[in-house]
Amino acid sequence: MEHELITDAVLVSNYIKGEEHALSVLITRHKQKIYSFIYSKVYDRDITEDIFQDTFIKVIRTLKLGKYNEEGKFLPWVMRIAHNLVIDHFRKSNRMPKFDNTGEFSIFSVLSDASLDAEKGMIKEQIESDLRRLIQELPEDQKDVLVMRMYNDMSFKEISEKTGVSINTALGRMRYALINLRKVIEQKNIVLTN
Repeated sequence: MEHELITDAVLVSNYIKGEEHALSVLITRHKQKIYSFIYSKVYDRDITEDIFQDTFIKVIRTLKLGKYNEEGKFLPWVMRIAHNLVIDHFRKSNRMPKFDNTGEFSIFSVLSDASLDAEKGMIKEQIESDLRRLIQELPEDQKDVLVMRMYNDMSFKEISEKTGVSINTALGRMRYALINLRKVIEQKNIVLTN
């Protein structure tokens, strides 16, 4: 209970001054939020654990080198480190992150942070729902290419092989899919921003 009264800034300062225990208080205080954030991107407990540990190794290194600039933003700073390590993980493994159990791609899984409040969450769900509905209105060949490219992260070469059309045809279908989506969005006056 007494730990909650000490601000992150004071704990960081105490840790830099050599009080090792201050770091464990910070880790305990923020572990759930950071761990959940990482897990929501990688959906694998072992990888989450590795990235979580790497995050705090980087935090410790930065603090020990005196390169941390305290502006009362310890948690957002740590979350940014975790986010960058998640991106590094996917770059190394050469694949896009898993997004959710439905297998549907969501750009918000990449862009979001843990601070989405309820209202933003509802807006995000509405936008995703609108976009899914709009994609369903596309001609079948365009919809297939768009889904393979955007949701399944397939290259145009892979799309070409899977659909049996040339790469140029696959590129053309993607282009028309995006043009048609834009037209429908403008015609229906849909706002796809939060």
